[in-house]
Parts: sequence; structure tokens; C-alpha cells
Amino acid sequence: MEERQQLNKTLKPHWVWAIAFGSAIGWGAFVLPVDWLSMAGPLGVIIGFSIGAILMIIIGVSFSSLIEKLPVTGGGFAYAYYGLGRYHAFICGWFLTLGYVAIVALNASALALLGKFVFPRVVEQGYMYTIAGWEVYTGEVIVACAALAIFALVNIRGASSSAFSQFVFCVCLFGGVLLLTIAMIIHPTSSFSNLQPLFQPGVGSIASIAAIIAIAPWAYIGFDNIPQAAEEFNFSPKKAFRIIVIALVFAALTYSMTVIATGIGQPWMEAVQAGSVWGTAMIVENAYGTIGVILLSFALIMGIMTGLNGFYMSASRLLFAMGRAKVIPAAFGKLHRSHKTPHAGILFTLAFTLFAPFFGREALLWVVDMSALGVTIAYFYTCFIAYRLFKWSDRNPAGNKRATVSPGRKFLCLLGILSSAGFLLLLIVPGSPGFLSTPSWIALFVWLILGALFFLVKFKHIRAIPKAELDHLILGDFKDKEEAADMEDDLENVSS
Repeated sequence: MEERQQLNKTLKPHWVWAIAFGSAIGWGAFVLPVDWLSMAGPLGVIIGFSIGAILMIIIGVSFSSLIEKLPVTGGGFAYAYYGLGRYHAFICGWFLTLGYVAIVALNASALALLGKFVFPRVVEQGYMYTIAGWEVYTGEVIVACAALAIFALVNIRGASSSAFSQFVFCVCLFGGVLLLTIAMIIHPTSSFSNLQPLFQPGVGSIASIAAIIAIAPWAYIGFDNIPQAAEEFNFSPKKAFRIIVIALVFAALTYSMTVIATGIGQPWMEAVQAGSVWGTAMIVENAYGTIGVILLSFALIMGIMTGLNGFYMSASRLLFAMGRAKVIPAAFGKLHRSHKTPHAGILFTLAFTLFAPFFGREALLWVVDMSALGVTIAYFYTCFIAYRLFKWSDRNPAGNKRATVSPGRKFLCLLGILSSAGFLLLLIVPGSPGFLSTPSWIALFVWLILGALFFLVKFKHIRAIPKAELDHLILGDFKDKEEAADMEDDLENVSS
């Protein structure tokens, strides 16, 4: 049987935490607090994001269960194959690929967006054209493309260097947010009375909280990068759930702190009515001037860099897993001769995203909104397959022989299925808070057509790969161990 390329086990627990936490915190945590306040009020936002984190932790039970059973790269792609076969694996992998790559591009554009606010005379140079109301400049294209190229190089040079960089960025990110929040609290003009009313007037507390819960799943996209790195853990996969929980708790704290730092500086309803393009920066600048904006921008840059780095890692690992399985060209399943990294996936992500800055940020947001559907589909696949790993009791011995009796975990996996389905409905049901815009539906349709065409071209090839070979390439020796355990159980049953 063909030799299976395998990633080196170099990732430490705190590095993996940084991949999850840093990927979940992006530009939105620093740019959108005023928008969130207008939706729900300060307490509504904090409670909404807290409940959202709890729902993600419930989904995390399914992820950690599968990481423990199958510590291989590929995440939802590998899990869909394990539970439902090669065709479901292709569907899940196709959607996840777009989701991860699009978020890489979005973070690069966020860096250019920051430049427009902080250094407009530098970035807004060389007007090119306008797309969907967004003016595209040569300066912002250069900034975004340079960031994409730098992080591609960092990731090619080794998982250890990119993961260590991720941890440093995350420490700076959280430290910067904490310092900013404390500074805003102790400022003479700040007051907790500015957080009144705690909920959006005229909407009601329940409706306010629900509006934030609706967007929380996409605020926390990134914790699911952990299974993409599972093959590279230098520690027991059993620690995955603890890492997921800690990462989500830190993410929820970060979102809450940016909301408090924004709302405490001036009456939040006045900030909403002011209609500033970057309300948080305006409030911080009023309190601390340029120094405050520099601190805020520093934390924002760290958030952008963690998103760029984290999703570069995830996109390349997913492409590596699909290439190793020969679902996409086998070149993606090869490792760099010197650095032992999935360089083909990294270079593909770079090449694909280098076009994004030319389309403007608004057009890119359509694709990212659509890609949230793909990530949610991966959530559903993972929870559904994890649900089948457990059983309520031993009353049905003819069921899944390898299922473990664990009614508690099975119940949590069921809640994960329901949560994932609910998030999916929020995207596709007209009138719901997360309903996709018309351009996003068009982008989704185009991606579906491309996926269908690619599948038709590769169908005969994918179908012709023997199951034993796919088991080996996607699941490694974990499938072999499971089959050996099944045979041992059968022999024990015959003997008895």
C-alpha cells in the first residue's frame, strides 16, 4: 500500500490554544462593538456572546470526541468520511475549503481597512475603481498582498514557527484588550452609568440577546481549527476539549471587554447616534488621544494577524488531507522536502487570496457570509457523527459495536446537532437575523456549480479508489486499530 505522508508532531498545548483563540478573534471584536450595542445594548451583547460561547462548547464536545478517536488532520473532511463515506467527505471538504480561504482573504483586507483609518494618506494612494460602493486603491492592495505573502512564508517555514508566532500574537492581543479596558474604566470621564440602558430600548431583553446569539456562531469560527492540527499534537488528544473550552472562554471575555471599553467611555446610545465609521476608535481617541488609538490599533493588528496565521494553517491542513486522500490533486498531499509543511496548500491559499484585494472589501464580505454556511455544515456533520459514537445504554447489543455507553456525551452531541441545525436555519430562512444577502446567495450558487463540475470530473477517480486505501490515507492506522478491536470482540463472542 502507498506510503502515507504524515505531519510532524510539533504543536504544544498552549500553541494549539492560540490557534483556536486567535482565529476566533478578528477585526470585528474591535470595529463592530457600536453596531452590536445598537442591536442589543451592553448587557444584551455580553449575555448573547456568553450563551453563544456555551453553545460552541457544546458543539466542542463532538469535536473533542472525534479528535480523541481520530487525531488526524482534515477535521470535518475526515469525520464525514469516517461516518458517512467519501462523497459526504468531498461535500464537507469543499465547503470548508472556501470558508477557511475566504477568512484568510478577509483578514488581509481588514489590515488594509485599518490602514485606511490610521494612515489614509499612505494607503489611499492610486485610486483604481469602485466595486459595490467600495473604492479600491493601489495602496490597500499592496498592504493586503504583502500580509498574505509574509504569512504564507511563515507557514511554509514550519508549523513550530507559525504556531509560536500565533501564541505571541495572542498574548499581545489579550494583553492589549485587557490594558485598554482597564484604562477606559479608570479614565475620569468614564462611568458605568454610560452603559444604561442595559438592553436596546423598545426591543426587549430576550429579543436583544437572541439577536446576538444569532451572530455568535460566526464570531467564534476558529475554535474548529483545532481538529485540523490534531495530527501535529505532541500531547494526548484527550486534552483537546479543555483547550477548546479555554479558547472559547478567552474569546468570550475578549468580546465582552471590547464592548465594555466602548460603552463605558460615553453613553452608548449617543455613540450609536453619532454614526461613526469606527465608533470604538472615536471613543478611545476622545479619552486618550493618539496613544489610545495606537493601543487599540495594536490589539486590532494582533487580532488580524492571528486570524491570518490560524486560517492559513487550517486551510493548508485541510487541503493536505484532501490531497493525501486523492480527492483533489495528489500534489496537495505532499510535504515540503526541508520544512515538512503542506506547502502546496499554503501556496494555493496565497494564490487564491491574492486576487481578493482587487475585488474590494464589500464584495469579499459576500463570499465570507456565504462561507459561514459551509462551516456550519461542518459543525452539523461533526455533531451527527460524534452522536453515533455513543449509545444511551447496552440494551441494544446489535447496534454500533464500537459505540461507547455515555448518555451524557450522547445528549450533548444531540444538543450540538440541534444547535448546528438552528445556526443553519438562521442563514437560510428569510427574515432571520443571519439570512444571507442576495449577492451571498449568488456566490453560494457559483461555488455549488463549481463543486458539482469538479465532482463530475473527479467522480470516476474518487469512486475507483479502494475503501481500504482511503481508510489508510485519511484515517491512518486508527481505522486498522478499530477493525482489530472488532475482530477481537467477535472472537470473544464466539468463545463465549
